[in-house]
Amino acid sequence: MTSPLSRVRPRRAAAALAGAVLASLLSPVLTGAPAQADHAGAEPGPINAASTFGWWNRGIVWREEFEAPYTGQMGPQWVADGPGQVWHQNGMLTLNATSKGTVRATLAGAGAEVGRWETRLRSRQYGRGDARYRVLAELVPAGGAEENCGGRNIALTSYTPHGKAAHVYARTLPNVAYKGSHPMDLGRDRWHTYAVEVTRERISWFIDAHVVFTERRDDLLSGVPLTVRFTMQAKGERTMNISRMQMDWVRHWSLEAPNLQPVDAPPTRPGVYNKAC
Repeated sequence: MTSPLSRVRPRRAAAALAGAVLASLLSPVLTGAPAQADHAGAEPGPINAASTFGWWNRGIVWREEFEAPYTGQMGPQWVADGPGQVWHQNGMLTLNATSKGTVRATLAGAGAEVGRWETRLRSRQYGRGDARYRVLAELVPAGGAEENCGGRNIALTSYTPHGKAAHVYARTLPNVAYKGSHPMDLGRDRWHTYAVEVTRERISWFIDAHVVFTERRDDLLSGVPLTVRFTMQAKGERTMNISRMQMDWVRHWSLEAPNLQPVDAPPTRPGVYNKAC
């Protein structure tokens, strides 16, 4: 069951501990803005691929700065599902996950087969001793296209809080998965930027304005329109450490502007995704 973000509320009561922690997380501190944030109308900061590779001034398709809920400037709404809460907080899209279940927010609309997508996000784990959520920023089939249980997704990033590497992938049917891992410090609530460039010939991934992988193999592209999804992914029915992820902004460009720097980078490694359906 899904609902527009503007009407999202927690879907079910959490355990007593989860409720207490969430209450402190959701206190109405709604003024101010995240440190070093890039906001609507301002040039992007130095640590993002759009400014470094020259996308910024040409080909912007849409941008969501989360400055105010649903101004109408960026078209379709975000749609949320799962337990927990998805909301605008201090100029950020925030996913607060409880001790049970997966929560996610998906941008509705037609999507695009090719283009450039970038987001600035951070995550934080509050609990300890239980299972860790997986933080996911992905491109997924758009406009009602069959999702095939994740079998056609592209990850801008996939990691666990306090992890030591960010993972990327691109999946195509029936069970192909190209994967890469980039060592980095994912603790202490730090901001990072993640981008992906999808063309008809290749996919390139960028972390903190550096191209980290470029994959050119022929069976890489799924050929379906894609849209953005953010997820805090639980491990089945296990009790999870209460956690959150926050997005300062997310933006989409066409391929109109040429890259100002080479996108040569190591290829990903071929593998299998055995959960496709």
